[in-house]
Amino acid sequence: MSKTDAASVYVSTGPLIVGYALCSSLLAVINKYAVTYFPYPSLLTAFQYATSAGGVWMLGRTGILVHDPLVYETVKKFLPAALVFYLAIFTNTNLLKHANVDTFIVFRSSTPLLVAIADTVFRNQQWPSRSTFISLLVILGGAVGYVATDSAFNVTAYSWAVAYLVTITTEMVYIKHMVTNLGLNTWGFVFYNNLLSLMMAPFFWFLTGEYVEVRNAPWASLLEPQAVVSVGISCLFGLAISFFGFAARKAISATAFTVTGVVNKLLTVIINVLIWDKHASNTGILFLVLTIVGGVMYQQSTSKKPAPQADTVLLKEIDSEHIKDDLGLDPENDEESALKSKFSK
Repeated sequence: MSKTDAASVYVSTGPLIVGYALCSSLLAVINKYAVTYFPYPSLLTAFQYATSAGGVWMLGRTGILVHDPLVYETVKKFLPAALVFYLAIFTNTNLLKHANVDTFIVFRSSTPLLVAIADTVFRNQQWPSRSTFISLLVILGGAVGYVATDSAFNVTAYSWAVAYLVTITTEMVYIKHMVTNLGLNTWGFVFYNNLLSLMMAPFFWFLTGEYVEVRNAPWASLLEPQAVVSVGISCLFGLAISFFGFAARKAISATAFTVTGVVNKLLTVIINVLIWDKHASNTGILFLVLTIVGGVMYQQSTSKKPAPQADTVLLKEIDSEHIKDDLGLDPENDEESALKSKFSK
């Protein structure tokens, strides 16, 4: 790739990654804020899906954007990915309901190592280099240290945390596979993903029994200004992160996408400490920062291209000499002119 091509790739992917980082940093705090005043995770996610799918459809009708049309064959292919995505968001919001933001960030931060392994096993990607693998272990070590020092350990919260860890790892790898192979444009992925997730929402709403809680809740509590504002903001950010998330997935690997989400959590930690009184201890926050340091180490390890191995260069030279001998060429002569004289006879 030339320097010009590399620069154009950087310009095209940079804003997408920055947009995803900002949305990802703020959305955890916004969702915690929303689920605090509107404690119905399934209904909250349904509102988010409806806003995203409806917003894309309306903007598409007005010609502001272009998305792929709804096709039955594509729906069948995309449905498993939408299910995995729904489960990831479902476990995410339930984790935020039962735990603080720091606990969510730590489990979210431990996914790069699992995604790197899954990328290698299921998507035939190369194993990470030694330095990359060490950086991923640093991320995991920070997460383990946080759990060990968490004085607010709660079985319910950590059960949701484990469920979230499994589903988000699966979602990161499988969605990357779908983005790579399905051929939809970015707004098409946003439309399909949120529309199919919206169709699943009623099933989980009834499965969890949340509909009973909503039915028995006073309408005044559902329409409180803080509840309405927090839900509205979370829906808008849900649409934004849907776009930037799919666009960034197209531009970078699944592991790099995951680590990008980990590193920008530093802003989430700062905001969380400033506005919430229920956050980790100082020791817990240090371990949390360690996971972010691991993310920075990962980015540095993957930004350096390895130099060609001496053995590889030697083999190429040997192969070149063998080819010349087989064609009856003089190894000392210029290869291009020798080939021309050989085949012009």
